[in-house]
Amino acid sequence: MEWDTSWASSPGVRTSMRGNKGRDTRPELAVRRAVHALGLRYRVNIRPEPALRRTADLVFTKQKVAVFIDGCFWHGCPEHHTVAKTNADYWATKVRDNMARDRETTSQLVAAGWRVLRFWEHEGTDDVARRIQKAVLG
Repeated sequence: MEWDTSWASSPGVRTSMRGNKGRDTRPELAVRRAVHALGLRYRVNIRPEPALRRTADLVFTKQKVAVFIDGCFWHGCPEHHTVAKTNADYWATKVRDNMARDRETTSQLVAAGWRVLRFWEHEGTDDVARRIQKAVLG
């Protein structure tokens, strides 16, 4: 993709945005380590339902628990989401679409018999791990 056709407002922004990870983020890795330390085993970044083209960050297949660790900017955290200074309309639409997709994903998984847990990246790792443990172990 040439720079002149890019969605980014500048070459620096484009480089920065391309560096964002879709999985294995610091919050995800911290939660995975904490959950593993509690003795729980899980699958990483898989589709809970094969027909649903969405992946969860942690999946407990036998217990049908799907866990999502949502980034504050990308998923519109009510406490920490910030409005983009450049291309504000583009990013507002992007985040709004992400939030709608998140609601749809949760709804479809619940309808298929899954328990869906969503956490914000800023939530305390130990608390998140304990809540996951409680959901998985009952």
